[in-house]
Amino acid sequence: MTPNLVSTIIPVYNRPARLREAVASVLAQDWRPIEVLIVDDGSTDEGATLSAAHALAAEHPQIIRVLSQPNGGPGAARELGRQHAQGEFIQYLDSDDLLLPGKFSAQIQGLRDDGQAGISYGLTLERDLATGQERPTQGTDVSREAILPTLWAERIWPTLTPLYRRSVTDAIGPWKPRRILEDWDYDLRAGLLGVRLHYVRQPVAIVRMHGKDHAGLAWQRDPRALADRVQAYLDVAALAREAEVPRETPEMTRLGRTLFWMAREAGALGLPHEARALFHEARHILGDNPQQSGGLTAYRVAAAVLGWRRAGRLSRAIDRLGSS
Repeated sequence: MTPNLVSTIIPVYNRPARLREAVASVLAQDWRPIEVLIVDDGSTDEGATLSAAHALAAEHPQIIRVLSQPNGGPGAARELGRQHAQGEFIQYLDSDDLLLPGKFSAQIQGLRDDGQAGISYGLTLERDLATGQERPTQGTDVSREAILPTLWAERIWPTLTPLYRRSVTDAIGPWKPRRILEDWDYDLRAGLLGVRLHYVRQPVAIVRMHGKDHAGLAWQRDPRALADRVQAYLDVAALAREAEVPRETPEMTRLGRTLFWMAREAGALGLPHEARALFHEARHILGDNPQQSGGLTAYRVAAAVLGWRRAGRLSRAIDRLGSS
């Protein structure tokens, strides 16, 4: 480990132009020393992304290194980068997002001032590329001292928001090789370690929303990402069981409702076994209390009569009618 060094790990897949912008946002930081590890995740754009990565490394040979792997998703790519990172601090950055000037300086100063904190996070803005509008995203306008219990129910930051001490990432362990929601599991493990948070009130990063090709929506079009999303929910439920989190808490109730929603989605998308597993986890949390379960019993009857796929599609149709 190199003291004071910030290692930024950038997975990339078929995004040469956005990769250059993401790297530029790292190079614009006023903190030094820095290193950038670009991990090409098996891009299939006839070498355009890999060529862009190597060109950036040639321009900044003391800062940028390029790694490659067969396509395995962002979790596997971040893990490859983590294994090669040399910094005292670790920054993860998706290739379509941007860091704002002063991020490293503000967050490192916060971690220096609070020796008990292991992660610094700050206000992050979501930018709609179609309209140019920006707004705070995923609760990053709220100052918290701990990851849990909030993270059981909802995200508390996007992937690029936190800056981690290297000691924390070592304690969390490896990223799971997933294409979606891999950072939820990652940060839950940090929460279960009791990692303390430091908060920066200034904007530190921008998430750029660019339509249906955003990585967070990959599960709607990629069967592998859908399977990873389902497994992520099941893993979170398993972590909650192992940690013996009280089922009566508001956060667990929300998790139960989310698992029920994902069970319906999995059924509608043709994953009956996964739908059943998600449903049972939801029922374990919510029980049979009608005030909490919100239709679990009725849905189980529908699934028994119609099958999990038809029941899921029927539920989707009812939801659309209700929202129209």
